[in-house]
Amino acid sequence: MKRFWTLVLALMRELADENAYQRHLAAHGRPHSKEEWRRFSDERLKAKYMRAKCC
Repeated sequence: MKRFWTLVLALMRELADENAYQRHLAAHGRPHSKEEWRRFSDERLKAKYMRAKCC
């Protein structure tokens, strides 16, 4: 049962972009902060809406 909950939490973190944020921090060598979360979120949204959508 514990393994199941671990898997569920890992899935939720991935869906909530927490894992991506941790990778972002590691890649850029920056500590967690409100400003860094804002920068990360803005970059993700900008990239999402810059991609063209087809029909």
